[in-house]
Amino acid sequence: MKNKLILIFSLFHSIIIFSQENILSFSLQEAIDYAIENNRTSKMAALDIKAAEKQKWETTTIGLPQISASIDYNNWLKQQVSLIPAEFFGGNTGEFAEVTFGTKQTMNGTVKLEQLIFDGSYLVGLQSAKVFLEISKNAKEKTNLEVRKAVINAYGNVLLAEESVKILERNITVLKKNLHEITKIYENGLGDEESVEQLQITLSGVESNLKNTSRLKTLAYQMLNITLGTDLNANTILTDNLETLTAQHIVLELLNAEDNIENTIDYKISKNDEKAKTLLVKLEQSKALPTLRGFVNAGYSGNNEDFHFLKHDQKWFGSSLLGVSMNIPIFSSGGRSAATQRAKINLEKAKETLTETEQKLKLQIASAKSDYQFAIEDYDNKKQNLNLAERIEQKNQTKFFEGITTSFELRQAQTQLYTAQQEFLQAMLDVVNKKAALETVLNQI
Repeated sequence: MKNKLILIFSLFHSIIIFSQENILSFSLQEAIDYAIENNRTSKMAALDIKAAEKQKWETTTIGLPQISASIDYNNWLKQQVSLIPAEFFGGNTGEFAEVTFGTKQTMNGTVKLEQLIFDGSYLVGLQSAKVFLEISKNAKEKTNLEVRKAVINAYGNVLLAEESVKILERNITVLKKNLHEITKIYENGLGDEESVEQLQITLSGVESNLKNTSRLKTLAYQMLNITLGTDLNANTILTDNLETLTAQHIVLELLNAEDNIENTIDYKISKNDEKAKTLLVKLEQSKALPTLRGFVNAGYSGNNEDFHFLKHDQKWFGSSLLGVSMNIPIFSSGGRSAATQRAKINLEKAKETLTETEQKLKLQIASAKSDYQFAIEDYDNKKQNLNLAERIEQKNQTKFFEGITTSFELRQAQTQLYTAQQEFLQAMLDVVNKKAALETVLNQI
């Protein structure tokens, strides 16, 4: 019996430890850092950078020495017959002798070293590989910015749902207490039935909102888990609260931040696209230049009537060759010129896109600053409104139980309070989200 108890205790202890290991606890910044490493979109962007680095090296190796080897084995099932003038062998003029050249079987082994000496397109290709790597890094930077903003939004939505549930539960507790009191008053013949019914309607509505908000809270946690890159139903705990985050995200200096367009990620991406289009023009132009390659090869060949190539008495004849090959493009019927003109047109389009991107970014920054400033102002306004709504509801509740005001007026005050509560929570979330949006467009983290 003692051994069984020890076994049960060990299993229970292991389950507790396993459960604790599966709990993920995050502050907002910890959640952002975790998502940058584990979010699936962020992972793919990181893999794109690695692929771009490999492609850069792949392009570089084109201009480095290339060594290849080949082994050829030939077996004439029926050897080719050649006709030679018979007079070469003392025959009659005008007649031909049938002869075969070489042995029935041959084997050749060759090693070849090639080196690119000059190729204009290769030089452009090296530059393009660097730009492509920069583009991949820009894509990763943009992905990180978007993941950060998504985590802030998802984290805030969870906190909003949590706070909403708490407020609704408190409201239900107060309503139930009021309903209990007014029911007792009504049962004692001192109140009217309508007052009881009004409170029942209000309580029913708040309870329904609580059920819906509880479901939304579950969905909010799942959305956060997806954004973090963890399991959908992971047990995630948030250590920050909405009020603290709101206070931390009210940074008035950000409204006066310099509009450094060149620092924004969208500008960097557009600028790199212009660089890429410029290199494509150079690439098409380089195709009119000659290419020069050098090579050295060496090999051995063996001949035999039977397959005796692996025997030590097989004779092998060596050969080697040094050469240079130049390819000079002369006439392409206007094809190269058309390709170059097309590349120049695409470059012009890229320049126009860059200019348009600059203008749009200026507008986006101005709009984001305006939205952030409004969020801060609206937060202060909603905070004051909540205080007023709480006082009004408390006064109406006192008046109602004193018989001065009606249940309908109390319900209006309660509804006004519940609306003010939700608007205040949303105002806090807007401050956090609008700051994240402004930081994203400014690329200021």
